[in-house]
Amino acid sequence: MTGVLADYLPLVIFIGISLVIGLALLIAPFVVAYKAPDSEKLSAYECGFNAFDDARMKFDVRFYLVAILFIIFDLEVAFLFPWAVAFGQLGWFGFWSMMSFLGVLTVGFIYEWKKGALDWD
Repeated sequence: MTGVLADYLPLVIFIGISLVIGLALLIAPFVVAYKAPDSEKLSAYECGFNAFDDARMKFDVRFYLVAILFIIFDLEVAFLFPWAVAFGQLGWFGFWSMMSFLGVLTVGFIYEWKKGALDWD
């Protein structure tokens, strides 16, 4: 039984250290933070404009456009990780498939850039 406990000792130490670090990171901001509240810091922040009472208010389409662009380029990165891991087994076909995928996304990104979708006026 002592051998089994000795095998789990590094795991218990790792969990203990991670709990101490996690708690320290949660408590440190309350101890170290500079507290000087003012009306601007305490005001509600909602998408770049003042808070409103009516939830049926129309939002600017730029908020949705930025969200969609984020999802598109986030998915691009999600496809890049497995491709990079399996890159050695894919060969040239896998390489050029990913280059065409990145090319299509780059063309879309340039189109959005030229149309001014990324400008925030």
